[in-house]
This record gives sequence, structure tokens and C-alpha cells, in this order.
Amino acid sequence: MYAVRNIRLCTKDCLCLYVCPTGATDTETGQIDRSKCISGCRLCVDACPSHAISLVPESYPPQQEKKQTVLAAMRKRSASKSAQEQAFALLEQTAPNEPARRLAKAMRCSCRLMAEDLLRESGYMLPQSENVQTLLKSELENIKDNDFPRDAAKRLLELLKQ
Repeated sequence: MYAVRNIRLCTKDCLCLYVCPTGATDTETGQIDRSKCISGCRLCVDACPSHAISLVPESYPPQQEKKQTVLAAMRKRSASKSAQEQAFALLEQTAPNEPARRLAKAMRCSCRLMAEDLLRESGYMLPQSENVQTLLKSELENIKDNDFPRDAAKRLLELLKQ
């Protein structure tokens, strides 16, 4: 296991810098140097007040098989949550007041999270699944957005080939 940081959660408290015995953490770039990280040390994970650092395994287990009826039900539920998300997005834009907009936004975000969880459970968002690899290849070919992490996507695809 090695440490990774979720940049969106990081509050730059920098306690990880002080507890890391190898200097693997870098708050300027948000990266944790995997080659310096001591496997399973957890000092940075336990010290982080915003819970932005977690441990991930060196390799992921193979995807578990699911029955087609279960997968179909999960996909149907995910599609329903996606439709609800779109409805709440429209409501968020047209709500008559601020409390209604905030509620619509919260519901939109909740629907998004549930749809993502359902897709992840059905195997669509596991890095080692064919679905994710196909999606990443498609994104690399088609996405022109500068915010898309192209290098990270290429590196992940390379690692999954091994």
C-alpha cells in the first residue's frame, strides 16, 4: 500500500510534511512520491486533518463477476439517477429563491454520487475493467479540455497493461 492525496480535499495544513519520515509529500504539486513512500506507514494518513490522504493497494484484485440480471438492474438504476440529476440541474437554474437552488444543487450532487457508485459497483469505474480502459482511450483521443489529466490517463493505461 502507498499514500495518495486527493487535491480537492487538501486544505494545505501541511502536517503530512512534518510527519513523513522520507519527505515523500509535496504540498506544492500535491503529489506524494511513490518511490519514497514507505509501504503502509500511515503517518501522513493519520496526521491529515482534512482526510485528503489515503492508502491504496499496489495492485487491485480482479473484478468480481456479477450476474447479468444484477448488472442490468444497476445500469437501469444508474440511468434513473442520471435523469434525476439532469432534472435537478434544470431546477437549480430555475429555482425561485436561494434555499430552493441550494436544495436542488444538493439533490443534483447526491444523484451524481449515487449514479457513480452504481456504475463503479457494476464494474464501469474500476481501473482494471475494460469499460474504464475503453473510456480513457476515448477521452485521450477526443477530449480537447486542458483540465483533463492526459499524462495521468496515459500512465494508468500503461500500468494496467503490465
